[in-house]
Amino acid sequence: MKAATVLSFASSALASTIYLAGDSTMANGGGGSGTNGWGQYVSPYTTWSISNQAIAGRSARSFTRDGRFTTIADEVKSGDWVVIEFGHNDGGSLTPTDNGRTDCSGTGSEICYSVYDGVNETILTFPAYLENAANTFTALGAKVLISSQTPDNPWETGSFVYEPSRFVGYAQIAAEAAGVAYVDHGAYVASIFESLGSDVVNSYYPIDHTHTSTAGALVVAQAFFKAVVCGGIALESALNTTSFPGECL
Repeated sequence: MKAATVLSFASSALASTIYLAGDSTMANGGGGSGTNGWGQYVSPYTTWSISNQAIAGRSARSFTRDGRFTTIADEVKSGDWVVIEFGHNDGGSLTPTDNGRTDCSGTGSEICYSVYDGVNETILTFPAYLENAANTFTALGAKVLISSQTPDNPWETGSFVYEPSRFVGYAQIAAEAAGVAYVDHGAYVASIFESLGSDVVNSYYPIDHTHTSTAGALVVAQAFFKAVVCGGIALESALNTTSFPGECL
């Protein structure tokens, strides 16, 4: 298990921070073998401190169960930002074997029950986990941005195909329920990847169709900020540039 990585430090202890909560596509070290998460390439575009709390293999459910949202809540200050992005590990079935990551199906207050690692667990839906986390942070005075998951390699078949998973829409549902900002990160990455072509994009996925190389992670980070700027998200005020590749969607 990798420890959270703080990428930059401000001179003042009261300086504002952007916290990142997500899975391997955001995390330090990505999925291993030379890959990296896009959260490692946020710091060049802001003067704020970056606390990348993303952890490989996590879903909204397991990140919650592990107490990682609580860890952020213990540190966050009024005026900080928390960016939440999950989805890659949230699918699957609770039966016959619960992997500890799968969420309860549905988009609202549905509840499932399971036994994971010998412990009875009450399982919420994907939007509910994100909404609960967002509400925790906003109650502390922080600002929250829920971001849709990054796409798997859309050039994998030889032709460009981007079919967003259901968790993209679920992320938007969570943001609307919590009254916080939302960006469709996946759509912005897919748009840029389409323009770059198959040879370039295939080179960004050295081990599988999910985890990007360092070069790919940088493009994914830039796509995130393009979505922020195009969406008029208040996080834009923390950026030191508003010029990023791609078109507004």
